[in-house]
Formats: sequence, structure tokens, C-alpha cells
Amino acid sequence: MKSVSLAQQFHFAGRLAWRQMVFSRAKLLAAVLGVMFACVLVYIQTGFRDALYASVILAPSKIDGDLFLIHRQTEAFWRTIPFARAELYRTMAHPDIKEVIPLYMGLAPFKNPQDHTKRTLTIYGYDPLTHLMTMPEVIAQSAQLIDPDTGLFDKASRPEFGPIAGLLPKGPVVTEINDRAVTLRGTFVLGGSFASDGNVIVSDNNFFRIFSARAPEQIDLGVIRLKAGADPVAVQASLRQRVSPDVYLFTFPEMKQHEFDYWQKNVPVGFIFGFGTVMGLVVGMIIVYQILFTDIATHLNQYATLTAMGYTFRYLFMVVLASSLILAVLGFVPGTLLAWVLYQVVETNIFLPMPMPVLKMISIFSMILVMCTLSGALAMQKLRAVDPAEMF
Repeated sequence: MKSVSLAQQFHFAGRLAWRQMVFSRAKLLAAVLGVMFACVLVYIQTGFRDALYASVILAPSKIDGDLFLIHRQTEAFWRTIPFARAELYRTMAHPDIKEVIPLYMGLAPFKNPQDHTKRTLTIYGYDPLTHLMTMPEVIAQSAQLIDPDTGLFDKASRPEFGPIAGLLPKGPVVTEINDRAVTLRGTFVLGGSFASDGNVIVSDNNFFRIFSARAPEQIDLGVIRLKAGADPVAVQASLRQRVSPDVYLFTFPEMKQHEFDYWQKNVPVGFIFGFGTVMGLVVGMIIVYQILFTDIATHLNQYATLTAMGYTFRYLFMVVLASSLILAVLGFVPGTLLAWVLYQVVETNIFLPMPMPVLKMISIFSMILVMCTLSGALAMQKLRAVDPAEMF
């Protein structure tokens, strides 16, 4: 007798599972909606989480540097603790260092030039001739930052700051930052984050005009550029003997990880998004389990008949597993489409990036598939007790 391959067995089991599911279209629709609900909930929670992590490294990723000095008490990029500029200049004795650049950051109220309401944004100050920020529009307009009380406005900021980008074609926009008159000469695109709704770039001299209480000797971030061919990790190791233990000396991946750790471990928002993802999967698993369990209970006599005919528990498990796979696919496809629409709505309203790359879709489908498979495995416990002799 010709043996049947595992693929053929699963194909036969899948055909039976499909016929069982379409027999009761109302139950099938309820199951698909349950999986779809779980899928959308997971997409939204992971979307918010990814938007959080993407937004918090927007500004650091635009800084042209190889190594970075920050105070050890600095928890995150948006709430830095100033440290002595001498720590940065001390590193210049290393032969592989090309130049060092101090970066100043601060939160300040920005006056909307139209309705005069004030909202806090982040101010970045540095020597514009160093081209510290790699954004092409900032580099092209850096000469304008040398003039007193001038700045560039992030047009990806929230609209509550006013239509700055729309007003600039008519001429420079004069407003107030931290109660000091500032003339905005141009725009750039960076984007807000969970910590800041907008950004302005000024020169280091103008930064101290806005923050009159700040001293140039206290910097927020020290940026180190290395000579061509220098190894950042090797230079980092040798520099650690020169800098104070009060500061961190990071490579960019380490600085990014430091930022991630803060949002993942020290603030509740990272935990909330992760917890929401788990709860979405749990709710979906309960719904799918109830549907599959009810389906098994309804067709218990048929399963007992198959057992009496010689079909093994392994084959019956394939039938339930195929049902789980079908539900996962049927719920994932419309769930992904709905989540994509919701992503566009959320991006429009919160002005944070919520991309949907293929890797995310694969990851979420894997989670949905595992969720449905576990539900099917739990529902299979009903079949273990099937005894054909007792059923007939």
C-alpha cells in the first residue's frame, strides 16, 4: 500500500477543516472578527511602541559624530544634565580625534505668532559652521544662524505652534522663545516625539541669548568626530582613561540603547504598549479557543466516527491545526488592511511616524499564528476523551 506523505495528510485535514468551518458561516465570521480584533490591537500597540522608539532617536540620529559624551545622571536625550565643557576638550589630546563640538539643548516656551499662545519645544544650539546636524536643509541655511536672534523652525512640529512654514514665504517670522524675540529664517524637517512637540535650531550664541541663565562652560552633549579610518571602539577604550567617571562616553549604538532603556524600563509608557500587545493576543486566543472548542463539541460524533474508522489522534490534531491556520490567515489579511488605515489616521493626528514594514507584518502574523495554534491545542483536549464506544 502506498504511504501518504505528511503534506498530503495535512492537505486532506485542511480540506475537512475548511468544510467544517464554512458549514456554519456565522461562527466562521465571529472567529475571523475575533482574530481580526486581536490583529488590529497588536498592530496599534506595536505601532505606538515603534513610534515611541523611532521618535526618541530622531534627533540623535541626525547628529554627525562618532563618539558622544553625556552626564551619567542624564536619563534621556530630552532631559539632559549639563556637565563641564572641559571634559570634552580634554579628549582632543588623542591623536585620532579630528574635532569636538559642544551641543546645547533646552526646553523653552514658543509663542504662536498668530494667536500668541505658548507651547514648549526643544531648542538645539551649536556652532552652525560645524554642520553638526546632517539635515541638508539645515546645512544649506546654516549661514543665516550666525545673525543675532535668528533660528530655524521644524515644520514637522505640531500645528499648535502656528503655520510657520506657510508664513515664511512672505518673509522672516518674528516670534518669542522663552520671552525673547527670535526671527525664524527658514525651516527643516525633524519631527516631534513623546517628549517634545517641536524643535528649533539656533547658533550657540543665540542659545545663550534665549537661555540667559545658562553658561557656555556647561554643555548638554559632547560630540566627538574622529579622523578617517579611526576605530570608534578603540578610541573609546583609550579615552575612558582621560574623561571623568561622571560622564558616559558612548558610541552611537550605545547612546541609542541608553535612550531605549530609559523608555522601556523607567517610564510606564513602554510597559503599557507591551502589556497592551500581550492582552490583545490573550483576548484573541480566548475568542478563537471558544470558537474551536464549540466547533469540536458540535462535531464530536463525527470525530468519534473518524476515530472508529481508524483515523489517529494525530490526524484529528491536523484538522484542528488547519482550522487555526485558516482563521489566522482570514483574520490577519483584513486586520492588516484596517491597521494600515488606522496608522494613517494616527500619523495625521499625533505627527509621529508609524511605519508598517514587511518585517513587522511577518512578526505580527507569527504572533497571530501562534495565538491561533495555542487556542487549537487547548481546544484539542476535548478530543482526547472521545471514546467511539460511548458515543454510539
